[in-house]
Amino acid sequence: MKLKGSISNGVMFNAYPDSIGTKLSDTVAMLQMPEFKEVFSLFYVLPTFFNSDLDRGFSIIDYNINEELVSKDDIQALDELGIMLKFDIVLNHLSVASPQFKDLLKNGENSKYKDFFINWNSFWKGNGSMDENGIIIPKKEYLDKLFMRKVGLPILKVPFPDGSEQPYWNTFYQKIDKESNTILGQMDVNAKSPLVWDFYEETLAKVKSYGCSILRLDAFAYLHKEVGQSNFFNKPGTWEYLQRIKKIAEKNGLTLLPEIHAEYGLHLHDEVANEGYQIYDFFLPGLMIHTLETANHTALFTWAREIVNKGYKTVNMLGCHDGIPVLDLKGKEVSGTYNQGLLENDEIESIMNIIMERGGRVKNLYGPSGKKISYYQVNATFFSALGENEQKLLLARAIQMFMPGIPQVWYLDIFAGKNDYEAADKAGSGGHKEINRSTLTKEEILSGLQRKVVRDQLEIMRLRNTSNAFLGQMKINDSKEDEIDLVWKNGADFVQLTANLKTFNFAIKQRELGKISKKEF
Repeated sequence: MKLKGSISNGVMFNAYPDSIGTKLSDTVAMLQMPEFKEVFSLFYVLPTFFNSDLDRGFSIIDYNINEELVSKDDIQALDELGIMLKFDIVLNHLSVASPQFKDLLKNGENSKYKDFFINWNSFWKGNGSMDENGIIIPKKEYLDKLFMRKVGLPILKVPFPDGSEQPYWNTFYQKIDKESNTILGQMDVNAKSPLVWDFYEETLAKVKSYGCSILRLDAFAYLHKEVGQSNFFNKPGTWEYLQRIKKIAEKNGLTLLPEIHAEYGLHLHDEVANEGYQIYDFFLPGLMIHTLETANHTALFTWAREIVNKGYKTVNMLGCHDGIPVLDLKGKEVSGTYNQGLLENDEIESIMNIIMERGGRVKNLYGPSGKKISYYQVNATFFSALGENEQKLLLARAIQMFMPGIPQVWYLDIFAGKNDYEAADKAGSGGHKEINRSTLTKEEILSGLQRKVVRDQLEIMRLRNTSNAFLGQMKINDSKEDEIDLVWKNGADFVQLTANLKTFNFAIKQRELGKISKKEF
């Protein structure tokens, strides 16, 4: 068994504080059950752990513990289980209800935090023309470079004490709270302000005090903004900001995990990895579906070999709190040269159609004119995306456990959760993500543990989390394209996965401490 404290190869649980029961203590109670013993080394707790008000936690009010869902006893109990924590810091934005933005609303031009956020008109002054609504429209050559996450300009007009309305940069969500008739929004911070960096210093020290080991940098690629450049991963500014964050993280003993969605052909994942950061394997979910639906391992193994050969440190997943990425698999033209993707466009379209036919919902990206430019991701549970075939899900989990990197496991997938159409419909516009966020009751956990697909997943994850073989090297053995043959070896210990991609049957053979065993699934 691995020693407590290793994060190089442990299995990571992923959930909201209230994904199971009503608060984090219910999840802790589940992880304390004998069925979950030694299954997980890490827990990625999503940001409703902190005080927030929108986008299911990603609109942060402050990084204090959300006492309605979390207690210090929960953190202590997880530590006693040997489970380390991963949190988010949302680098690009804060809620309109944050102390900083509330001070701006109260004091306007006299606020200490006047420059903590980005006044749209001040940013574009001299580089556009004022429209009839008092908004500066950037010159076309600047506007065309902006990467939009929603229709229209990324702004939210906010009332100042002098009666004026000022436009502030708002890349992501905003909505009206009908009950209080107030506007909720995620307001982009101005990383040119020293106060923002003081805030980052304070926040990283705070999450470390909660027991954080890995810190996911959410939306970091949108942080650096400069006239004449894209507002997504412009260079060298983004790298400079990352280095500043990295220095703060190193002081606090934190491992950084930059979160970035981009086409494979752009090779941003390569650049981030070459700078020594862990990277998210957003390619695996789509590749897994493609592999199982076509009975062909070629694309999956191409990516696996790249991870091994280039020494990437990855965190991978199948399902997660967000959608199933598809844009990430595409090729991209860079400086007149077309870089191949991991899949061809027609293969990506096939994945989309399969998931949509099985009830998935979509999230799109938009150009400056509001025209849809691409699919971003598909929202579905991974089980439903696989046609709710338990043997497919079990094989997908086994393959994930044999991929290099840290495997992250969405709570709902363990219990073969199905698409929650009622929740998605109830959430209204923008509620597509709720299709994969069903809350599980204690009774559903107990009944779920009686299912073979659940027990078998836990067994395979426990093997990954405890076997010394997974601390060694991975080898892809030669096999037919409709077969899988993966081996991890560490000294005399080994674990081998062999599978048939047409029948989805597979076997795991293991040698540990001189004993050989084999189990068929």
